[in-house]
Amino acid sequence: QVHVVESGGGLVQPGGSLRLSCTASGFSLEYYTIGWFRQAPGKEREGVACISHTDSSTYYPDSVKGRFTVYRDNAKNTVYLQMNNLKPEDTAVYYCIRAMPFKDSGRCSTRDNLWGQGTQVTVSS
Repeated sequence: QVHVVESGGGLVQPGGSLRLSCTASGFSLEYYTIGWFRQAPGKEREGVACISHTDSSTYYPDSVKGRFTVYRDNAKNTVYLQMNNLKPEDTAVYYCIRAMPFKDSGRCSTRDNLWGQGTQVTVSS
């Protein structure tokens, strides 16, 4: 069975930090560009981080640049999203998914529809 599982979400105060984890079954994350996406109620899904499988280069939109860091641990078949200085507008369900190469497009986009259940991040005082 091929699927991904996200974990690590929770409730955090503004300015706080969380680290999300993305693990996979049925395939190795190290062979794919992986993207983190989020969706808040009433808003479009947004790609917030992508990491290449070829050189571990990364992409972030301006909304999270300097606050979010994506990295991978291939030995653990896991991709992480470290989120610092969280803001209320970061509240959303966060998903990881296989993504397209981003160097030419300049943005995160999904490669397929292998979505996990997501993990809820709530930033509130």
